[in-house]
Amino acid sequence: MTNNAYSPHESHLLGSAVIDPAIQADILDRLTAIEATREVRILYACESGSRAWGFASPDSDYDVRFLYVPPLAWYLRVHPSRDVIEQPIADDLDINGWELRKALALLHKGNATLIEWLDSPIVYRADPVFLEALRAAARRLHRPERSFHHYLHMARGNARSYLGGDRVRLKKYLYVLRPLLATCWVEQGRGPAPMRFETLVETLIDEPALRAAIDDLLRCKRAVDEAAHGAPSPVLNAFIARELTRLEAVVLPSAPPIEMMALDRLLYETVCRGSVPGR
Repeated sequence: MTNNAYSPHESHLLGSAVIDPAIQADILDRLTAIEATREVRILYACESGSRAWGFASPDSDYDVRFLYVPPLAWYLRVHPSRDVIEQPIADDLDINGWELRKALALLHKGNATLIEWLDSPIVYRADPVFLEALRAAARRLHRPERSFHHYLHMARGNARSYLGGDRVRLKKYLYVLRPLLATCWVEQGRGPAPMRFETLVETLIDEPALRAAIDDLLRCKRAVDEAAHGAPSPVLNAFIARELTRLEAVVLPSAPPIEMMALDRLLYETVCRGSVPGR
């Protein structure tokens, strides 16, 4: 069940200034092939990793994530079928996706990863009607306390796992700093954390020495391979340790329960809009 109903003006969504046109064309071809072989309709596809965060190395993979719907008959089975599509990594392309009902259930729980996808600056494909509705739902369903704990847990775990020793992989500093700053963003009541790392930095960091250390780290990360190591940064280490300690004591109030009716309607309308009679 391939989908040919995309807007003719869809190309303005593509991150052509960031993604090589040949790679972009390859990704689009692979998404079309997934639709044909899996009999699904891809609603949204974006970049989700370091290229979307804004600190890719020359040899970074392309982390393509998508949302899809199967035919209506898929939803009318006694035993549920697998609700993810995972492609083997090939040619530096890591492509996988979530079925829409799975995605909406995670959104209802405040899933920060899905909310980030919707803020990606690199969008490969999008059903514009669906995307507008999903982004509106994500704004209504933002759960600050859950995003806060998600990002804090990630920052703490990455710091513990990657920042010890006398040499540090440069990318790992960013894998600590980004969730740490996202935690601060949510703590300050700014809404869902933005995808772009530099937006977090520009908004939250005003200490000159710390800003200079982060800028140096970004310049270096963008110029070297993914596996590059460097000496630990006393400025970054002190900031990370201080903020992790401070944030551990922060308690955000829990949001009230959120009703499912709007998400049920979005699922129903999206599946029916693309269904083919008899399939």
